[in-house]
Amino acid sequence: MLFNLTKLPPAARQEIEASPHWRKLFSKKPIKLLAVGTDAKTIKGEKQNVLTAILYLTPANGSGQNLCALAELAQCADPCLYTAGRGAMSNVAMARLRKTLFFLQYRAEFLAMLHTEITTLKLKAARLGMVLRIRLNGTSDIRWELLGVPQAHPVTSFYDYTKIANRRVPENYDLTFSYSGLPEFQPHVTRAIAAGMRLAVVFRTRARVETLLANGESFLGLSLVDGDDSDNRPSDPQGVAVALYAKGKARYDHSGFVV
Repeated sequence: MLFNLTKLPPAARQEIEASPHWRKLFSKKPIKLLAVGTDAKTIKGEKQNVLTAILYLTPANGSGQNLCALAELAQCADPCLYTAGRGAMSNVAMARLRKTLFFLQYRAEFLAMLHTEITTLKLKAARLGMVLRIRLNGTSDIRWELLGVPQAHPVTSFYDYTKIANRRVPENYDLTFSYSGLPEFQPHVTRAIAAGMRLAVVFRTRARVETLLANGESFLGLSLVDGDDSDNRPSDPQGVAVALYAKGKARYDHSGFVV
C-alpha cells in the first residue's frame, strides 16, 4: 500500500488490510481534498451568496496522530460532530482517513494540491459572483496559520472552529471557539471569552435551542445566536454564543461537552 498504516488504531488497520476494497483505496492518493456542497448547512449558505469549501480529516487521534490538540481535555473526541451525518458512513470515514494520512505522510504534495484547489475555487466564486469561504478544520483542529495556508491567499476568507484560544491568525482567518463544560477546560473558555471570541456551544436538542432563542436567553453572559441556519460563522458577530444542537454520537454524550 502507498500509505504507512502502522500508527493507526489496530481495529482500523486490520479492517483496511483485510478488505481488498480498502487496500485498493489506500494504494492511491486522493484526487480532491476540499468538499463543496456536501454539507446541509453550507448548502444553506449558498442562499446567502456564500460558496463554502471544507476539508474533512480524521479528528483526534483516529489516524494515530492527534489532530485536535485539546480533544482529551475537553472530552470531545467521542461525541465529536465527525459522527454526524455523512461522517458516520464508513466509506466517508475511510476517505477522510486517507486524506489525513496524505497530509501526515506527503505534506508538501498535500499542501500543493490544497493551494491549487483554493485557487480554482477563487476563480469559480468570482465567476459566480459569490463570496468564497474556506474551512480547513471541518473535523480537525490544525493550526493552518503555522503552515502559511491562509497567508498565501490573503483576499480569501478562511474560518474554523477551534479549542485553542490563544491562536494568532491573519486577518482573513476567522475563528470560533468551541465550548466544552468540562471543569478542566474552563481556563481555556475563560481565556476565549476574555479575548472577545465567538463561542460555539452544543446543546442537547434542537427544541432546547429554539426555546433559548425564543426567550432571548444568554450563555455565560453572551447573547445567543442560531448556528444551525448555516455554517456562515464569519457573518456572526464576535463575543456571542453560537447555539448548535447535538447530532450523531453527541446526542448521547454526558461528559459536559454537550450542554
